[in-house]
Amino acid sequence: MKKIYLSAILLAFVFGACNKEDEVIKPEVPMPADYISESFASNAATEIALRTRMAAVATKAKSVRTAGVSVTRQELLDLYTAASPSVQGVITTYFNTVLTSPTGYFQIIEDASAGGTYEPGPPQGQGGFLENRVFDEYGIEPDEIIDKGMYASVLYNYATTFMTTSIQPSDVDKLVALFGANPSFPNSGSANVAQPDLMMANYAARRDKNDGNGIYSKFKRSAIALRQYIAAGENYTAERDAALKDVKKYWELASAATVVNYLHSAIAKFVLSNPTNADYASGLHAYSEGVGFIWGWKTIAQSNKIITDAQIDEILNLMNAPANGTPSTYTFITDPVNQVPKLSAAIDRLQDIYGFTNQEIEDFKKNWVVEQGR
Repeated sequence: MKKIYLSAILLAFVFGACNKEDEVIKPEVPMPADYISESFASNAATEIALRTRMAAVATKAKSVRTAGVSVTRQELLDLYTAASPSVQGVITTYFNTVLTSPTGYFQIIEDASAGGTYEPGPPQGQGGFLENRVFDEYGIEPDEIIDKGMYASVLYNYATTFMTTSIQPSDVDKLVALFGANPSFPNSGSANVAQPDLMMANYAARRDKNDGNGIYSKFKRSAIALRQYIAAGENYTAERDAALKDVKKYWELASAATVVNYLHSAIAKFVLSNPTNADYASGLHAYSEGVGFIWGWKTIAQSNKIITDAQIDEILNLMNAPANGTPSTYTFITDPVNQVPKLSAAIDRLQDIYGFTNQEIEDFKKNWVVEQGR
């Protein structure tokens, strides 16, 4: 019995030693502090061009802020469908309808910009000009729905085409460009920096306190990690997938945090004791940006986002801008006591969905790029 027992121990030792020799010991993948890509401009040329075309649509829409300037639906469509990939070619089918249908926001901005003066209050006419901004008859600023709605429905939606298991280092350059960043990652959209952040990266920087713990900083580290793990090869697929998940997460969190920021701004204006037309215009402007930012995420594949479409609908309903109904934005002006608390409830829901801390919700009130002068 002793011989059998000793033989068993010896066999276990031998097989254990063999198993240890067969284990793949993965060397640690270096994580540089900077994003390194020698071919960023060429790798992301198409995405940078798309970004420029999208900005042209938004700029045309915002030209209505100049008194006497009107914009037609056709003018916007011409820019929207130009070149390849066109903005229309990569937007979600859903938000394409929101913008281009006969009653969509391209038509709404034509109607509002051709109108007279917007009077804060119950709907009348087709909207019009108020304090250097144009609003539809319900109090929504259509150029902001067009602009901010495209951040997710165009840029992020197109980015998801590269978020696959066959992703290459060059594809990470495309993701960074579509986010609005560049290899220098300045954490600032200020004109004072050589290569400022644009699009969502610009807003992510505004929400980041530049202490290394903010959303922008985490996106940058995730992008670096993603590129490094892809280059390291097939033994690092789990790490690669985790990094890609973080890239998606921090992109979406930057958008959600910005919605919180604009809701804070809108509330501050709507609760004033004696608001002026300038206050109303400022509040409705901030509110409209928030609507656009969150609305653009609707119908993005659930595998690529945290929030559900049902939750988006819930928040839009709280914001009196139902995705499939008539907005009642004006009630934040006509009935602030009963309606404005709904905007606070929308902030609470975003906090629940994304797990923001109370301190983060408070911090999102500020534009940290301006606060810190960077």
